[in-house]
Amino acid sequence: MGWESGRELRPLIHLMLPLCVHWIAEEMTVSVLVDVTTRALCPGESTCSEAIYINGLQQTIVGIFKMVVLPVLGQLADEYGRKPLLLLTLSTTIFPFTLLAINESKEFVYAYYVVRTISNILSQGSIFCISVAYAADVVVESKRAAAFSWITGLFSASHVLGNVLARFLPEKYIFEVSIALLILCPVYMKLFLTETVKPTPKQDHHSSCINKTFKVVHNRYNSLRYAATIVINSSMLKNVSLVLFFYELGMSGINSVLLYYLKSAFGFNKNQFSEILMMVGIGSIVSQMVVLPLLNPLVGEKVILSTALLASIAYALLYGLAWASWVPYLSASFGVIYVLVKPSTYAIISKASSSTDQGKAQGFIAGVQSIASLLSPLAMSPLTSWFLSSNAPFNCKGFSIICASLCMVVALCCAWMLKPKTPSNSDIEENAENIEAPLLS
Repeated sequence: MGWESGRELRPLIHLMLPLCVHWIAEEMTVSVLVDVTTRALCPGESTCSEAIYINGLQQTIVGIFKMVVLPVLGQLADEYGRKPLLLLTLSTTIFPFTLLAINESKEFVYAYYVVRTISNILSQGSIFCISVAYAADVVVESKRAAAFSWITGLFSASHVLGNVLARFLPEKYIFEVSIALLILCPVYMKLFLTETVKPTPKQDHHSSCINKTFKVVHNRYNSLRYAATIVINSSMLKNVSLVLFFYELGMSGINSVLLYYLKSAFGFNKNQFSEILMMVGIGSIVSQMVVLPLLNPLVGEKVILSTALLASIAYALLYGLAWASWVPYLSASFGVIYVLVKPSTYAIISKASSSTDQGKAQGFIAGVQSIASLLSPLAMSPLTSWFLSSNAPFNCKGFSIICASLCMVVALCCAWMLKPKTPSNSDIEENAENIEAPLLS
């Protein structure tokens, strides 16, 4: 299995190598950002409500715009190629960290949040969606689950390496090193990545600016409607959308407040954040690169998905009920299993979509997830801040995380209703004329 998977993944080398470096560069800043933002916005305090609220606001704004941007980027990747879209999304992440490398004052932290919000609108989720579509172009259907698990496993491996760097590299050098690695990624991809999609030829070169603008808006509407038709007319894609919506509703809310919760409740710092993230990452590498490719042919994506969702429920409950500083480490261990949610759903979506609609389906469902990511901080930010304060109605600092676990329970119920089958595109062929119209012309 390992040798066969290795051969199947050879065409992905020039995709996965720069992605790995990119994720390392981003991850090495995560544990440091909590201290940097807390120090700038709430000097001398361990709890910073302002940082929690700004993170929640940022996530909400990103979610609002991603609802439109992700499906659009997915369709652009189908029409104009994966490579230019990857170059665009990877490049946007360079600028926010440049601001913090220059200065970590309150003003620069605010500027960082603004630029990072714009960057996340373009890059958060879209890099994964376009990468998965690229993998679907070059890997046969029977091997795609293994390919997707290797991509997400590489994501975990990158997190481990990023946290190792964050753990041992002096804080004053972290942003500089991160920026250098982030610049390297698009340069490498520009030089070595091979395009898998033949771009749609441009038309109407002599049209007026007004006509071109109208046509762009009209085609965008048609493309989004067609992507929605693909999902709505497929019971499999529709149920997967519900699973990912409720999973993202809970998990994105947890991720937006988790490190601030640990810092306030248990006094965790950069080193302890890095230790927890490294522990999860190491286990996730094995589960995604070894366990999932071995188990998937035996039990199928549905069983793996359901098991991963059960683990996410345990993960959230243990964090929310943590009664000692060692409990978060135990809770984090369930991350080794719940990380399988993403590769298993990528495989289900890919099987339920035609070869010409990979980007559209992945992008539209990612847009559905973005709705969840914009809704979750509306509840999680004030709830977390309230229960971390001295005005909490009862002593349970992780109450908001317990509430988030209920969303994963709903996702699990939806996953049980999935009925994997061979995709049939007969229901959407009548809308095929929408494919012919490029998004930009």
